[in-house]
Amino acid sequence: MDPLTHVMTGAVLARTGFNRKAAYATAAMAIAAEFPDIDVLWSFKGPVAVFEHHRGITHTFLGIPFEAAAIVGLFWLTHRLFLNRQQSRDTHSWKATTPAPIHWPRLYLFSLIALLSHILLDYTNNYGIRPFFPFNPRWYAASIVSIVEPVILLFLFTALIAPVLFGLVSSEVGARRQPFRGRGWAIAALTGIVALWSLRAVERQKALRLAQSADYNSTAVLRVDANPHFINPFRWQTIAETPLTYQLGSADTFNATLTTDPQADTFYKPPTTLATLVAKRSWLGRIYLDWASFPLVTDTGLTPDGLTAVTFRDLRFVPDTAADRGNSALSGTVFVNDDRRIDHMEMNGRIQH
Repeated sequence: MDPLTHVMTGAVLARTGFNRKAAYATAAMAIAAEFPDIDVLWSFKGPVAVFEHHRGITHTFLGIPFEAAAIVGLFWLTHRLFLNRQQSRDTHSWKATTPAPIHWPRLYLFSLIALLSHILLDYTNNYGIRPFFPFNPRWYAASIVSIVEPVILLFLFTALIAPVLFGLVSSEVGARRQPFRGRGWAIAALTGIVALWSLRAVERQKALRLAQSADYNSTAVLRVDANPHFINPFRWQTIAETPLTYQLGSADTFNATLTTDPQADTFYKPPTTLATLVAKRSWLGRIYLDWASFPLVTDTGLTPDGLTAVTFRDLRFVPDTAADRGNSALSGTVFVNDDRRIDHMEMNGRIQH
C-alpha cells in the first residue's frame, strides 16, 4: 500500500485503545506501520537493487521483531534525552508526566502489531509479499485492493479528523477536553476496512469464475487471475492463460459479464531467443521472473546502438486500455550485445549502473 495509508493505519490502530496503555503509542505505531518500507533506501544502489530488496527482509515475520526493537529503542533514547534536559533545567525534584504510563514492553508489543499491519495491508494488493523469506521465498498476494485505495484512505482520514472537529465544537460550548478521543471512530474505520476487504474478496471470486468459464476459442484454460480496479469493487481485470496465449478481460461482477477483445486483449507467449535466454539469466531477469506471476519476456530487436533489447513485463500491471499499454508499470529491459553479454539494464526508465 501507499505510505500514507500505512502511517494513518498505525495512528488509527493506536486510537483503538493502545494509546491509553503506553506513552508514545500513537507516534510509535504510526512510524512502525510504515517502517518496513525503509527498504526503499536501496534505490541509491539503482532501480534493480531496490526491486530486488523491496518487500524483502523488512517485510517478513523474521525481520519485524528487530524493527520493533529499533523503534522502541529510538523512543527510549529520545525519552531519556528529554528527561535529562528537563532535570538539568529544574534542580528540584522533577517527574515526567504523560497521559499514559511509560511502559516499554507494551510499546514494543504495540509496535509489533503496527508492523504486522504493514504486512497485512501489503498482502491485500497484487504486488505481493514474502512473509516467510528467507526460509520460503514464495510470494503471496490476496489481490483484492489497489496499491492506492481511496476508500480505505477515506475511512482512515475520517477516523483521524472527526474527533478533532468534534473536539473543537465541544470546546466552544465549554465541555471538558478528554485526553483520549476518537476510539469509536477508529474502531468504526477499521471495521469498515475489513468489510471492504470482505466485499472485494467475494467479488474477486466471482471475477475468477467469469474468467474461468469464458470461451477462448475452445482452448483449454491453464489458470486465471483477477486484479482489482481502482475504487470500483465490481470491476476486475482478468487474465486467462492458455497453452499459447494470455487473454485479458474486464469483468463486471455486478452484472456478471466479462468483456474481452480477441485482438487487443490477446498476448501471445513470446518465442525464446538467444537474447531472451541471456536476459533471463541476468540480475534483473532472475529477480523479475521470481516475482512476476504472468511474465512476458520479449525480444524487441536491435536498438539504434546495435544492442538487442529484451523487455520484461508482468500482465498484472498492464493498463486496462490498449492505448496505454506501452507504458506498463514495473517493467524492465535488458540490453544484450553481439557477444551475448549484458551491456546494461533499465527498470522503469532508470539505468542500473
